Amino acid sequence: MEFRHYPVMLEESIGLLGIKPDGIYVDGTAGGAGHSRRIAQQLDPERGRLIALDRDPEAVKVASQRLAGLPAQVVSANYSEIRRVLGELGVDAVDGVLLDLGVSSYQLDNGERGFSYHQDAPLDMRMSGEGMSARDVVNEYDGERLAKIIFEYGEEKFARSIAANIVRAREKAPIETTFELAEIIKSSVPQRVRREKNPCKKTFQAIRIEVNNELGHLDRALDEAFDCLRSGGRLAVITFHSLEDRLVKQRFRSFAEGCICPPDFPVCVCGRKPRGRIITRKPVEPSERELAENNRSRSARLRAVEKI
Repeated sequence: MEFRHYPVMLEESIGLLGIKPDGIYVDGTAGGAGHSRRIAQQLDPERGRLIALDRDPEAVKVASQRLAGLPAQVVSANYSEIRRVLGELGVDAVDGVLLDLGVSSYQLDNGERGFSYHQDAPLDMRMSGEGMSARDVVNEYDGERLAKIIFEYGEEKFARSIAANIVRAREKAPIETTFELAEIIKSSVPQRVRREKNPCKKTFQAIRIEVNNELGHLDRALDEAFDCLRSGGRLAVITFHSLEDRLVKQRFRSFAEGCICPPDFPVCVCGRKPRGRIITRKPVEPSERELAENNRSRSARLRAVEKI
């Protein structure tokens, strides 16, 4: 199938990066190269440079094709490895970094990847195609651990019931497919919840986050990306759920925080000075037009910070 990925808040995110024709930029989540291509098109072919990263082999292949002929190169790597990648490429600092988090439309729509509860497929959900899969999480985690990740990562109030029913079902036979898991989830919540909306979304999200260690990689990537910026460089991040947005918001605040001495100290003794300036006091949200064109963008939030 064609690798489709709608570049969420394309104009807004590119605008916040403040592209300079001779700058060096990193798109940490190349995906279908929507954001990458727009960045590269604004660069001087001789002086500008874009480095696009992705851990999904399919995304690396597609992005390489779509960026051909532009001042860009695609690297197979997780965005949390940005410092290592730039070091290997001989790049000391960059003018901007963009992170578009979450799962792509291609990954959701490609049933074989096991991300979607709308299509029956083997439980997988691995963005890189390597390591622990959703099948491993569902069949090997104990009930308490399952309930914890479903509650924390999915913000699912019926987490204990869902986890208990998963454990009960796998005692008879391993849970192998997305539809098998979806049926267990549906049977674990009240009927009124099933009538209101599909109850599988939160649990599938939680398992996907666990499989791909998404919050762990984001936590590391925010520090690495900010450290790799030159003075005046900007980091822009698009998040898709509250846990990501909260982490980004708190980290940006820490970059912009100055003195941390107790308020009763007459003078500052800590010597801490702000390292960044928050560009977006409130997160940027998709426009009404974008929401009409791409319903999957409804939970997106965009924040940006500038290094000083």
